[in-house]
Amino acid sequence: MPHKIKWLGHAACQITTAEGKVILIDPWISGNPCCPAKAEEIDKADLILVTHDHYDHMGEDIPAIVKRTGAVVIAAPEVAGRLQTAGVSQENIIHGIGMNVGGQVEVKGIKVLMTEAHHSAPSGSAVGYIVTLEDGKNIYHAGDTGIFASMELLGRLYPLELALLPVGGVFVMDAYQAAFALTLLRPRKAIPIHYQTFPILAQSPEDFVRLAREKAPATEVIAMKPGDECLF
Repeated sequence: MPHKIKWLGHAACQITTAEGKVILIDPWISGNPCCPAKAEEIDKADLILVTHDHYDHMGEDIPAIVKRTGAVVIAAPEVAGRLQTAGVSQENIIHGIGMNVGGQVEVKGIKVLMTEAHHSAPSGSAVGYIVTLEDGKNIYHAGDTGIFASMELLGRLYPLELALLPVGGVFVMDAYQAAFALTLLRPRKAIPIHYQTFPILAQSPEDFVRLAREKAPATEVIAMKPGDECLF
């Protein structure tokens, strides 16, 4: 069976592995104007990855989802502390305290590497993740970030099946930077995220799609609508 990814709008996504594990990344559900799902509909999650604690990434629904599903939360220590204050049990936080950039953990056959990201955050530092699924496929969620040269090293160390890149500009990479990032990361497939949600952001992925074809023709770009799913 193939793996499946569902975009929930903004930076939120849900990955269902071929073996049935469910990974949520930045599950901003309630209050997300682009999210087609309701938080109470999420009844299965094995892992929840949080890139940083801006409200549109560390959603208010995480404590309830954790209680309902028993998911393990992966986040930087400062974000993990905020989640505990919000009601997430320490037992449901990786190592009880979180982890940091460069660290890798394995939960239920899934490996998660925390990467750097260039972005502000209320607590600690913003991060990204490379998730290695049970069959060895690597998925990169860049989190909120500008482009940085070490993306090339990440792509060399962990050959990427799929990259989820922010393209909306203002707070993150714009289409031009994100398209160039593909030349560094060299993923087989890429999905643009973090656009359209707010008027200040790019309202369409079209510029990214066009520029990606010019700069990284070997990468298949999949522009999705919130609620869409694709197999990989």
